[in-house]
Amino acid sequence: MIKEWFKTGAPWIWLNAAAVSICLIMIISVLGLITVRGIGHFWPSEVIQFSYQNDEGRLETIIGEQVDSSVTPAAMAKATGHVMADNEDALVQYLIKTGNRDVTGTDFRWIQARKIKQQETPMAILVIERREWGNFYGQLVSVKENGKVVASGENAVAVALQKLESTLAVFKEITYIEKKEIGAVNYQLERLRLKQKSLQLTNSLDAGAQKSLTIETATYEERYKSYQAKLQALYQKIRQDSLALKTDGGNEVDISLSKVVRIYQPNNMGLFAKIAHYGSKLVEFLADDPREANTEGGIFPAIFGTVMMVMMMSVIVTPFGVIAAVYLREYAKQGFITRVIRIAVNNLAGVPSIVYGVFGLGFFVYILGGNIDQLFFPEAAPAPVFGTPGLLWASITLALLTLPVVIVSTEEGLARIPKSIREGSLALGATKIETLWLTVLPMASPAMMTGLILAVARAAGEVAPLMLVGVVKMAPTLPLDGNFPFLHLDRKFMHLGFHIYDVGFQSPNVEAARPLVYATSLLLVVVILGLNLSAILIRNHLREKYRALEG
Repeated sequence: MIKEWFKTGAPWIWLNAAAVSICLIMIISVLGLITVRGIGHFWPSEVIQFSYQNDEGRLETIIGEQVDSSVTPAAMAKATGHVMADNEDALVQYLIKTGNRDVTGTDFRWIQARKIKQQETPMAILVIERREWGNFYGQLVSVKENGKVVASGENAVAVALQKLESTLAVFKEITYIEKKEIGAVNYQLERLRLKQKSLQLTNSLDAGAQKSLTIETATYEERYKSYQAKLQALYQKIRQDSLALKTDGGNEVDISLSKVVRIYQPNNMGLFAKIAHYGSKLVEFLADDPREANTEGGIFPAIFGTVMMVMMMSVIVTPFGVIAAVYLREYAKQGFITRVIRIAVNNLAGVPSIVYGVFGLGFFVYILGGNIDQLFFPEAAPAPVFGTPGLLWASITLALLTLPVVIVSTEEGLARIPKSIREGSLALGATKIETLWLTVLPMASPAMMTGLILAVARAAGEVAPLMLVGVVKMAPTLPLDGNFPFLHLDRKFMHLGFHIYDVGFQSPNVEAARPLVYATSLLLVVVILGLNLSAILIRNHLREKYRALEG
């Protein structure tokens, strides 16, 4: 009976179904974990005030957010030095985000549940997000202007929020001047310096050219000085206001409003206020630059760099992959050499990605980029232009990495087109190139898009080769800006995958960075799905368009 059942092939069907089901469950579980942890990162958690008995037996006040907990069996707790009572089966501990790193030297603290004497959630506790030193937890004592108290008591929070709004507006103006205006002036000054050096190398720097360069340089320097004076006035303006705050230990500290990003009272917020806070945090995450060693703020440069690199990689890999597949299928003589080439292409898909990174660094960056610098940018020496990792070399390296996928997919699509289609086109008087361009390639376009989808999915998540050929922890400027030639292929860039690695494994404050790792991972999945969905929609449109012709 069992032998007959095996002969029918049913066991293998059930085995395959079980394997697919297990894989789906694992994928859904991982995505679910990332989604829950990532989305929940921006929700304002309540701040708890603990009355805690420390190791010396004294009561102290601890204020913070409970972010994690652990349960340790009594035997293991005793082995690690904890004193346990006979009736205690386990040691329960809570991880509290206490903030105030500039005061206590740490952001987090483990406390034991058995030593908590009382806990409450006071409405007056403030959470202050800062540009440095992380969050501050405490109570607002007063608002100061030029060192003088202007508000205290119940209306202090309202005055602080009002002053913070005007401070943030000024800070936004400062950021615009520093990044856009002064950045553009510095770019033009560097361009003039390189132009002068280029003229000197070619012995073309005469009196007229020198005078023109001097006048133009002086114009930009005057503009730079005016921006600097404006910046000093703006910085002086935002440094006038400060907050006097009391910590959980009773100490009073002053924090300048110029260092504050957001003030809120999570214990005093209703549902709609929390939703509004969540939305503002989400917008900040998607649209702002990172701060605090990438553990706070937004990740817009990483999103931009990832999408830009994938788009450039797609533009590079598609024509080369299609041309190679067309040659192998339509023009090359099918023999031993062609088979060897196909085997080599298939084997290239299994080469570790870091090997492509080493090749890209050695060939594209040092050899090709170095020669480009010698030929076209001698005035920049010894500083490299294209002889250093950048966006262009990262895109080409990933195009090389994903090239086998596009070749194989396109060749399979060409092989599925009936021979009668080609013969019919030739019989009607079309040349071979016309048949290929007007009939065969359009019908094979869905297969090309399939290869591109697979290439995008792999390239968007690759990190190892990018660490060698262009990605950095923090890029000062985007590869695309308003300065000619607008798209700067030589610049380094940020990437979501590397950002996850850097924040998760290289951050000096791992506990603070962990929620951001989940949020960034979720965003990377969404970006990849968005890119793939766009390609899938195009592929489905092409498939429907040529389905009748294929029939």
